[in-house]
Amino acid sequence: MATALVTGATAGIGESFTRLLAQEGYDLVLVARDSARLQERAKSLEAKYQIRTEVLSADLADANQLALVAARLSSPIDPIEVLINNAGFGIKDSFLKSKIEDEIQLIDVLAKAPMQLMHAALTQMLERNSGVIINVSSVASFIAGGTYSAAKSYLTVHTESLHTELAKTNIKISALCPGFTRTEFHQRGKMKMTGLPNFMWLDADRVVRDSWRAAQARRVICIPGWQYKILATIARFGPRPLVRRLGIKVRSKQRNK
Repeated sequence: MATALVTGATAGIGESFTRLLAQEGYDLVLVARDSARLQERAKSLEAKYQIRTEVLSADLADANQLALVAARLSSPIDPIEVLINNAGFGIKDSFLKSKIEDEIQLIDVLAKAPMQLMHAALTQMLERNSGVIINVSSVASFIAGGTYSAAKSYLTVHTESLHTELAKTNIKISALCPGFTRTEFHQRGKMKMTGLPNFMWLDADRVVRDSWRAAQARRVICIPGWQYKILATIARFGPRPLVRRLGIKVRSKQRNK
C-alpha cells in the first residue's frame, strides 16, 4: 500500500486531505504541531479506514524539526508517494505594524518549508518515476496582499516551474489556489470575516476533491469555485494598479476587528 504525507494534517484542508487519501487507500504520515490532535486524528483514521498511520509532531518554522520531516520524505524505506504541503498561517497586521519575527516565521512555513519538503520528496519520486505533490497555495497568490500573498505567489510559481520540468516524467504536481474556505485559519489569525457574503465561502471537502482530480489530470493550477475563477482571472490579467487596490482592500477588511 502506498503512503502519503500531509502537513497541517489536524484541521481544515489538511484534515480533509487525510480523509480523502485514506478513502483512496493510502497509509498516512500526519504532520502538525499539536501532538494530542495528531494522535486523535491517527486513531480515528485507522479505525474508520483500516489504514496505517505515522505521526510526526513538528513545527515547520523550526529548522531542526523541518529536517526530520524532510528525512522521512527522502527515506527509501516505505517511500512517500503523495506529498500534501498544506501547513500555514496568516498574519492580520500590516507589514508596517507587524513583528519581524512573525513575518520571518510566515515565510519559513509558507515558502521555505514546502520548498525543502518538495526537494526531499523528489529524490525518491524521481528514482521511482512516480509520485504526486499538491502545494496548498491560495487565490491570494494572484493579488498584492502583503507577505502572505507574496509567499503564496512563490509557492504557485515554484509549482508551475516544477510542473514544466517534470512534464516528461510520471510525477504529478499541482498548486491548489482556493479562496475563503471554512476552516480554523481565519480564527487563528484573528481576522474579521463576518462581512463576507455566504456565497464566497468554500467547503473544505469540495476544495480537496477538486484539487485531487486536478492533480490526477496533471493540471498545474486548481482554483475551486466559479467565484474565485472569475476573481483569479481579473487578478491575473487585469491592470496591476487595480490588482494592488484589490489586495489592499481585502487585507484592510481582515484587519478591522
